[in-house]
Amino acid sequence: MEAMNYTPLQMDALREVSNIGAGNAATSISMMLNKKIDMTVPAVNILAFEELYEVTSDEAVFGVIVRVIGDIPGNVLIVIDREVAFDMIKAMTGIETEEINELGASVLCEYGNIISAGYLNSIAEFTRLSIQPSVPAMAFDMISAILCTSFVEAGQHDEYILDIETIFKGEDNKDLGVHFYYIPAPGSLDRILKSIGVN
Repeated sequence: MEAMNYTPLQMDALREVSNIGAGNAATSISMMLNKKIDMTVPAVNILAFEELYEVTSDEAVFGVIVRVIGDIPGNVLIVIDREVAFDMIKAMTGIETEEINELGASVLCEYGNIISAGYLNSIAEFTRLSIQPSVPAMAFDMISAILCTSFVEAGQHDEYILDIETIFKGEDNKDLGVHFYYIPAPGSLDRILKSIGVN
C-alpha cells in the first residue's frame, strides 16, 4: 500500500493509536518531574522524504533516538530544547550546568527511555504486536540533521514516511520544548492497521 493512499478511516486509526501512546508518555513525564503534564493531540502527517530537510531550527537541540525492533520496526525520536534539557538535568541531579557531561547525557537518555517505553508499551498492548526498544542514543544537532541521520542509519529510504508528533506542556500551558516522533519503517504502518482491523 502506498503511503499517500491511506484513507481517512485508516488515518483516524493511526491517530487513535498515537493518542494512547502519547498519553502514556505524558504520564511518564509527569511522574519524573512530579508535576502535571498535558499534551497536544498527536499530529499524524505523511511526508515525502525530502521534506525532512525542511524541518529547520535556528538552534541545535538534543535528540534521544531509540531504535524499534520487532513486528513494526522504526525509530522513536524525542527532541528536547537546549534550555529544557539543562533544566531537566538540574531537577534530577541538583547540578546546574551549561555543558552536557557523561552524567547529563545519562539523565537525558534515561528520560527518553522512560518516555519511549511508555509510548511503545501502549502501542504493543493496543495492537498485540511484539515491540522491543533499543538502548537510547543521544545527539546534539539541528532537528533536520537529527531526523535525516536517524533515517539514513536505519536504512529508511521510502518515498513517504509517517511523522507522529506530540508536544508536551507544563501546568502553565507552556510548551516544555519536548517533541515526540515515531517514524515507522516501510511496512510497519500496514501491520499496525491490520492488527487493529483497519486495512
